[in-house]
Amino acid sequence: MANEVAAKQSGSLALFGDDAKGFDNMTQDDLALPFVRILGQLSPQVTAGDSKYIDSAKPGMIYNTVTSELYDGKKGIKVIPCYYKKDYPEWSDRGDGPGAPVAVHMPNSPVIATGKREGSKIRLPNGNYLEETASYFVMVETKSGGYTPALITMKSTQLNVSKKWNSMMKTTQIADGKGGFAIPPMHGVVYNLTSTLQKNDKGSWYGWVVTMDRILDQKDKSLYLSAKEFGGNVSKGNVQTKADVEEKVSDSTPY
Repeated sequence: MANEVAAKQSGSLALFGDDAKGFDNMTQDDLALPFVRILGQLSPQVTAGDSKYIDSAKPGMIYNTVTSELYDGKKGIKVIPCYYKKDYPEWSDRGDGPGAPVAVHMPNSPVIATGKREGSKIRLPNGNYLEETASYFVMVETKSGGYTPALITMKSTQLNVSKKWNSMMKTTQIADGKGGFAIPPMHGVVYNLTSTLQKNDKGSWYGWVVTMDRILDQKDKSLYLSAKEFGGNVSKGNVQTKADVEEKVSDSTPY
């Protein structure tokens, strides 16, 4: 089957060549940036009867919200982080709002200091709450073998995973050819993300485990440039994301 698919793709490439017509007026704003997340016990995809239910989905699997691709959480997925940011989305309590953030505050926002810490949340005087959120704009490997842009967010208990991942990025070194070492760019390293069952005294949930897979080299030039371009577009504000509504509704992580 794999050989048949490869043969068909090769034939299509011979037909299409470098013809990319038809996408002239399509920008990043016209594309849906998928969220990649771990399915939990209450995720719609694993809940029979829900309109988003997927028969083969199980808690702990990794899910792409646009392609609906499912990945084995134990085997994980390959990702290249291209841009990182941290912010504080402001939410109304479940059932009280539209299912989207009321606002998004930056780490230096004076609003944060007006709130009271409640576990991983910050309760504001207006009754809403803030959730410290680490966002990774990544290139994620698809089942067909290519890489496509996506977004991974970490909050609550996963903020510790985020800090460890950031430290891993900042301490990875390669020889600089001058007898010393240099830190490769964020978009120059491939990581493997798997899921694992985690617990505390309030319950259990599935969380991320991050390990370094490899550092890109000369044979990966095209992939490296694509990752660099994506990160640049995010930093310029050219990549728009819609509120991760489903994550708020289905999040059951104990605080």
